[in-house]
Amino acid sequence: MQADLVIVGAGMVGSTLALALERSGLDICVVDAGTLAVAPLNPDAPFEPRVSALSAASQRILGRVGAWPGILGRRACRYTDMHVWDGSGTGQIHFSAAAVHAEALGHIVENRVVQDALVDALRAGDAVELLGGAPLQALTRDGDGWQLELADGRAIRSELVVAADGAHSAVRRLAGCQTREWDYLHQAIVTSVRCAEPHARTAWQRFTDDGPLAFLPLQRGEDLHWCSIVWSCTEAEAKRLMTLDDATFRAALGRAFEYRLGEILEVDPRLCIPLRQRHAKRYVQPGLALVGDAAHTIHPLAGQGVNLGLLDAATLAEVLLAGLARGERVGDLRLLSRFERRRMPHNLAMMAAMEGFERLFQADPPALRWLRNSGLKGVEALPELKALFVRQALGLSGDLPELARA
Repeated sequence: MQADLVIVGAGMVGSTLALALERSGLDICVVDAGTLAVAPLNPDAPFEPRVSALSAASQRILGRVGAWPGILGRRACRYTDMHVWDGSGTGQIHFSAAAVHAEALGHIVENRVVQDALVDALRAGDAVELLGGAPLQALTRDGDGWQLELADGRAIRSELVVAADGAHSAVRRLAGCQTREWDYLHQAIVTSVRCAEPHARTAWQRFTDDGPLAFLPLQRGEDLHWCSIVWSCTEAEAKRLMTLDDATFRAALGRAFEYRLGEILEVDPRLCIPLRQRHAKRYVQPGLALVGDAAHTIHPLAGQGVNLGLLDAATLAEVLLAGLARGERVGDLRLLSRFERRRMPHNLAMMAAMEGFERLFQADPPALRWLRNSGLKGVEALPELKALFVRQALGLSGDLPELARA
């Protein structure tokens, strides 16, 4: 089998890239280890534990590739405000979409909802071939392209391979791409909870002594009492919390959140995810590119991971389309390096910012506690600076690909 472009991974980033290129004239194949089955969503079904905080820039990308209507038709929660405070001090800050005359800061959406909407959009067209249930078994350089061998025995030769297969990317490993990575020695407990008070379309985040605790707003019909939680804590504390029965866990969670939304009335099954930061030393090789979590994973502190990945996809698509218009080969390293030059500085800056925040809010020395509380209070007192942060989060500034621009 022959293709111009093989995208390994049909998740949010890989599927977005495929849709962004479906009118490029390229012969595109998307392969994924999963079945790519899409089931109708029961609006009363429990929430998926993994969610994403999609920025306005991500919404524009998903809208322009045709997936946003499918997301809204399933389940999404628009949020207009964010409230952050230091649980060990008095510093706090409030962000509002109204400050920059926007309708929302973003949407909290279950990852499964985004992926299903994207796969539906891919299947609605006929320009991209989807191969599900096809784990990548081997990857070898073949002249000016790559030979991919799938677990079911099929083989594909392609001029360009894009790794969109997540943090434990098989493509990255098989191609010998080097990474810098370290363990945070923290784990994140994720689940959905129903609170006594409505969340008021606000994303809440408290910095505790063990790590940040986020309550992200969810919506089921008109019910605004559900939140997705991401509770980052030490490995020992995470292990202890995972062993608690539901009633005891709800009580512990309520105390940690200072009962900002009243009692925790219900809790869904919990997942515990190790937190590790990883960044590829290079995003590209001849005929190969890494995007999304295959290229970089960051602390879930501000929910920026998927937004970075969608910007990767939109930027790579833009670079490839521009190269095709100039008659360049899609696998040419000079062409692919333009993508790396645009995305690596932005991703590294976001990773450094998240790392700095994580270290600052884990710091025990009184001087650093004073610094972080003073910083929160200082930003809160400067509307222009807060508006700058909001515009950055919305994707209203910086080197944005065309698909993400307002």
